[in-house]
Amino acid sequence: MTPNHLLIVAAVAFPLTACSDMSPTQQRALTGTTGGAAGGALIGAIAGNAGMGAAIGAGAGLAGGLLYDYHKRTEQSAYQRGVQTGQSQKGS
Repeated sequence: MTPNHLLIVAAVAFPLTACSDMSPTQQRALTGTTGGAAGGALIGAIAGNAGMGAAIGAGAGLAGGLLYDYHKRTEQSAYQRGVQTGQSQKGS
């Protein structure tokens, strides 16, 4: 591997290690925000203002990440209720 390849691998791997001690909610919010900012910057660059596009995309991505987190937490809660109901009926 050339030094450039190592630098690229390190640049990709470093941010991923920073997420290891975050809660799932924080990880989903961060993922949504960065994805939205990247998409917004791309669209903004096409429209002529990448900074504004990135800011709007980051806000939209954050909202999307938090909505997805709410969905996953609700899903997990429903699953746990189902497991508890099944265990209580099994014992009856």
